[in-house]
Amino acid sequence: MAKVRVGVIGAGSWAIASHLPHLANHDDLEFVGISRKGPEILKKIADRYGFKVASEDYRDVLNAGVDICVIGSPTGLHHEHAKAALEAGAHVMCEKPVTINPTDAWDLDATAKRVGKELIIAFGWNYMPMMQEAKALMEKYGIGDLEHLTIHMSSMTRELLSNTGAYPDATPESLPDEKTWTDPTLSGGGYGQAQLSHALGMGLWATGARAESGFALMSYPMNAPVEMHDAISYRFEGGAIGSVSGGSAHAKAHKTYHALELRAIGSDGQILLDLERAAVWLYYKGENIRLDLDDDAGYYNCQGPIDALVAAGKGEKFRNYSPGELGARSVEALDIAYRSAASGKLEHRL
Repeated sequence: MAKVRVGVIGAGSWAIASHLPHLANHDDLEFVGISRKGPEILKKIADRYGFKVASEDYRDVLNAGVDICVIGSPTGLHHEHAKAALEAGAHVMCEKPVTINPTDAWDLDATAKRVGKELIIAFGWNYMPMMQEAKALMEKYGIGDLEHLTIHMSSMTRELLSNTGAYPDATPESLPDEKTWTDPTLSGGGYGQAQLSHALGMGLWATGARAESGFALMSYPMNAPVEMHDAISYRFEGGAIGSVSGGSAHAKAHKTYHALELRAIGSDGQILLDLERAAVWLYYKGENIRLDLDDDAGYYNCQGPIDALVAAGKGEKFRNYSPGELGARSVEALDIAYRSAASGKLEHRL
């Protein structure tokens, strides 16, 4: 059987630290093309993994012919890069948030469906056993009609988003370019884009919710160029209300690098998901169900989306736990929040 041909567009800090090593764990791949800015580090990465084509022009990667493609470029470039990869015939795994603009996100979802390719968003938590068991409980029992949803997150991005340092454990080779995170034209914003996109990808997937309107407050301590803390009140389709909040914690503040908790109340029950403390509890019509989990069950990794991408390239059966439409729903929620913070008013989904 021919090897699956791999392309990477945007080999930034996280691609170097996570995506490329996870791809290398598969021995049936051919590393065809890679693109990023900076010829010296580009050559170093290409040599390390054996890429045949290394170019600062992403089109050279696609012209080389790839079956699967990782999009790790800055968020503001995702739409251009991911759409081109899909239309070139590749299954795509795109970093989160999938785009800044909701229209672009829905366009990518529609493009993937039109060309018959998978679009997988890098929501790593959705592929972890703890979350898959929680999702299975929601599919088997549910909580009835959603009435209230609360999501809280904090993660060690204080230094990253204030341009005073990198995220913990970043190696000198993979230090992120400041502009990727703190130039709003590339990132779309600060903590909301960088981290609450994770929380929304998990929470909207677990509950099936879709934001309808919202009011947001954002703060910029340390003279940060983008917001470091977010507090958002939402109304969801069907009448449910809730809040999503997140903040930039100090380095080494959390044993898992992230605190992430979801509580949802429905007409027939409720659910708790706590990733930092590895807890899943569902109450449904008088029955309490608690999962028996290891302490590290909620530690984040992004292996699952890469494995799903490889499975798509091989034509194997797999479940896409982070499809394009979920990415688009998360972008809608973020877009509502950023427009509200700018206007000081309640904003509605476009």
